[in-house]
Amino acid sequence: MNPEPGFSFHDGSGKPDRMLIILTAALVLFGALMIYSSTSVVTSAMVKRHATTSLFYFKRHVMTIILALAAGVAAYKTRPRLLGRLSPFLLVISMGLLLLVFTRFGISAGGARRWLRVWPSTFQPSELVKLAMVIFLAWYLSRDFFEPDRLWKVLLPVGVMVVFQAVFLKQPDFGGTLTLGFITISMLFLAGARLRYLGGLLTCVLPAVFYLAHKPYRWRRIISFLNPWADARGEGFQLVQSLIAFGRGGLGGVGLGKSMQKLSFLPEMHTDFIFSIIGEELGFFAAGLVVVAFCALFLRSVRIANKMSEKYHYLLAWGIALMIALQAFINFCVVTGLMPTKGLPLPFISYGGSSLIVNLMAMGILLRLSKGEPPKAAPDRLKELLEKKKARRSVYGAGFGR
Repeated sequence: MNPEPGFSFHDGSGKPDRMLIILTAALVLFGALMIYSSTSVVTSAMVKRHATTSLFYFKRHVMTIILALAAGVAAYKTRPRLLGRLSPFLLVISMGLLLLVFTRFGISAGGARRWLRVWPSTFQPSELVKLAMVIFLAWYLSRDFFEPDRLWKVLLPVGVMVVFQAVFLKQPDFGGTLTLGFITISMLFLAGARLRYLGGLLTCVLPAVFYLAHKPYRWRRIISFLNPWADARGEGFQLVQSLIAFGRGGLGGVGLGKSMQKLSFLPEMHTDFIFSIIGEELGFFAAGLVVVAFCALFLRSVRIANKMSEKYHYLLAWGIALMIALQAFINFCVVTGLMPTKGLPLPFISYGGSSLIVNLMAMGILLRLSKGEPPKAAPDRLKELLEKKKARRSVYGAGFGR
């Protein structure tokens, strides 16, 4: 078999990528440790959420890890080709769950309605949408009927993206909208879509982004991001407290479990801003190691993608790599004041069932890709001839062939 031009041949060693397993396991275990540390002191904010013991969040997170591992193993056991064929149905299921948040099963928090009540925690369907969209895009863009030179065939996945983005904005989830857009444009670029099409698409999108950014509450976030100290008790409060945490941590940190910012000063310290607690308790060097771990995870994922012999596998691996790396990059930028405050968890580390489950499912798919598909066995010619002779005898009688 000759691979397509631009794709290297992958013969399938039969073993999943060991470094990918080590990096993922290290991040998940470290995340569990930091969730215990950041919630080990019961605060008034925790009591309002019915967290009355220091192990409340940790126990729930351990349960989520078990569920996420089961989901990851299931994804690993599933053939990537089957996922591709099922991708349109996955999108329909994702849309159904996304719309379900607007019913009585949905949960509102912080002025947004993005979660479903699922034991032992909550589930955010938009996380599943991202993975389903990656699988669908990899499948669609690798089919023979996709022609990167035909505008309407490029616009079809863009239309699917826009439908999901419209529901995201209804929640509202501006960060999820931009993330989904970035993933879609990036995968279209990797699939060979003409640059003039992508450039035209971005030109059409920019006015819409500008209009949405000028919504009063979003615009206040942007202004506070540029100078959080000007409104340190209002819109800039969360970013100011995050920067204070990093400042207190210095190079070596104040010590594991000794954070002051987790005592009701820093909101969402165990979810979106857990990286700030890492910086405070363990210092610059430990925080830097977390960044290095995510960079290594991304580079390893890209390495796996570049080994793929089939375009579908190549795009699927790249899509997963971009999905996780982008979310980590945005989280790092938000908590350090390089981007406006946006609620995105840190993959594998933050508390949150939906993010962990979906990301471990993505890792399961990537590990399956790194394993490679086993080569097809050579046909048994003797067995094939005997089967044909048996079939002819059943038709023409026992005397045939003597």
